[in-house]
Amino acid sequence: MTDWIQNLMDSMGYLGILLLMVLENIFPPIPSELIMPSAGFAAARGDMTLGMVILMGTLGSVIGTLPLYYIGRAFGEDKLVAWADKHGKWLTLSGKDIRKADDWFDRHGNKAVLFGRMVPGIRSLLSLPAGMSEMPLPKFLIYSAIGSALWSAALAYAGYALGENYDRVEQYVGPASKIILGVVVVGAIVWFIRRKREQGQGG
Repeated sequence: MTDWIQNLMDSMGYLGILLLMVLENIFPPIPSELIMPSAGFAAARGDMTLGMVILMGTLGSVIGTLPLYYIGRAFGEDKLVAWADKHGKWLTLSGKDIRKADDWFDRHGNKAVLFGRMVPGIRSLLSLPAGMSEMPLPKFLIYSAIGSALWSAALAYAGYALGENYDRVEQYVGPASKIILGVVVVGAIVWFIRRKREQGQGG
């Protein structure tokens, strides 16, 4: 993976960074924790400038959020509510739950998008609820851009500072993303079990 990322950036330059960050949002196995530090190292070598590296990383990251945002927008809250009411019993999921989640995102969506863009493991997935809740596109892009810029800058600067040891960033951040995903999964399981118990007590 590292060699492929490096070769793509060597052959395509700034456009390679943009393309990789677009793909990272659509296919999370391609990690920004490796792309941006590698680009930062290229800037440290003098092959690129740090400012342009951060700009291209941010732009690619924002563009990469759009496919999932539009999928969420096309699916929509009403369709999801109808699906949950019809097929959600086996997940203990109801249309009311979807409405509550949507209301929560309406109240806290700005912060969720802004800070979520800096959290490995869920940064790409936040585009779906943003689209489903019909968060206005300009607002979504603004908060995504701010969060993505901070994330890209931090990773690029780390690679710039670490030099040839830039891959250490991914070694530390990679396990953190797995832990965060694990917490999300455990949280979903706990919620599922509680709903089952509530339904059993109600019956």
